[in-house]
Amino acid sequence: MVESVKINELELTLKPFYRRASEAEERLSRLEAAINSKKDTGNEEQLKKVNDLQSKLEAANAELVSEKQKARVLAAENEKLQYRIIHLLRSLKNADLKLQQVKALEQLEGLKLQDS
Repeated sequence: MVESVKINELELTLKPFYRRASEAEERLSRLEAAINSKKDTGNEEQLKKVNDLQSKLEAANAELVSEKQKARVLAAENEKLQYRIIHLLRSLKNADLKLQQVKALEQLEGLKLQDS
């Protein structure tokens, strides 16, 4: 009987601790549920942001490829135009030389006519 009284006293002594432990476990469960729901919402938002950024990155990469292609085309066109400029300048120099030769010949003929 003494043992049963001790067990009863022990149970009565521990009862508030069990109750507080149960309350703490319930609060912890609610907090975990709240955190998990926020994580899920946060994950969805992050996934949306990641997908949005990924699509923007893909669009930027496609634009980059397009711009590189345009740059190659313009570089090739630029080389062709520089080639033409070189040949046009060469032709202009040749035309200037011929013009100077013609003027020089006219001056010589003019001098010959004056001498005669």
